[in-house]
Amino acid sequence: MMNPAFTLNPEQYSQDQLKKLFRAMLRIRRFEETVLEEFSKGYFFGTTHTYLGQEANAVGVLDNISAEDIVVSNHRSHGHFLAYGGDMRALFAELMGKPSGVCAGRGGSQHLHWKNFYSNGVLGGTSPIGTGMALAEKFNHREAITILFIGDGALGEGVLYESLNLASLWSAPVLFVLENNRIAQTTPIEHHLAGSIPERFSAFGIETKVLETSDVLIIRSTAARLVTEVRENCSPRGLILNTYRFGPHSKGDDTRPEREIQDIRENHDPISIMTPRLDPEAIKQIQNEVAEQVVDAFQKAKSDSPAT
Repeated sequence: MMNPAFTLNPEQYSQDQLKKLFRAMLRIRRFEETVLEEFSKGYFFGTTHTYLGQEANAVGVLDNISAEDIVVSNHRSHGHFLAYGGDMRALFAELMGKPSGVCAGRGGSQHLHWKNFYSNGVLGGTSPIGTGMALAEKFNHREAITILFIGDGALGEGVLYESLNLASLWSAPVLFVLENNRIAQTTPIEHHLAGSIPERFSAFGIETKVLETSDVLIIRSTAARLVTEVRENCSPRGLILNTYRFGPHSKGDDTRPEREIQDIRENHDPISIMTPRLDPEAIKQIQNEVAEQVVDAFQKAKSDSPAT
């Protein structure tokens, strides 16, 4: 549940700020919908893990970072990359294996690098990478911090606990963001995880906040305080986001009952939660702009020269 100290007052946000957050989430939503729709047509290579339904997490957290901060993502990286400011055309092209892609078509969906953004598809394997990057910034007397995104599936990997131990012991300036979507591939969390998730962080002396919400404003407000604490105290923090993904783990392996997915879409959609806070005309304008941008990015990526 949400800590009472992290209450929300929507009126503290201007309409311009609300529109910015809404646009960022919708940008991810429309990109990912396009990926799923076009994947079966043979435009993309490899696999893909969409971020549908979790848009508020990436946008809410990364709206608080500085340009020099480091973001480390996992296999479900598209939403993080786009919230970080990544280009849609370059990401489409990367999924197509084209030289115009983020990593010249060599990284695919899971392995991206752009500016201070990194992603890796090895489950839990990003934990020591992100922790090490945070320590490097500290040892070099820079103020940059690391935002490390992991999923609940990574809680079964021992390297994560080694990373939590050293992050706490050596005071690494890293924010561990655990996106608990309650199902690891096709296995519900109650079948693969024992004990308390927050206590896994507190066991190493890492202060952690838990949110049960799809509201980008609540996530942003909480993350803002945690990012400030990590930066000012030069020590790790944890943020557990109990979240929901709308789509399957990958492209077509969703074993959840249809009614459960319908309930998630009806009651936990971050875009629907945000919509009543904006003027209908502003929403329509943003929807049209984003739709046009996604189509344009996809078409341009398709027309880019293939690898030789």
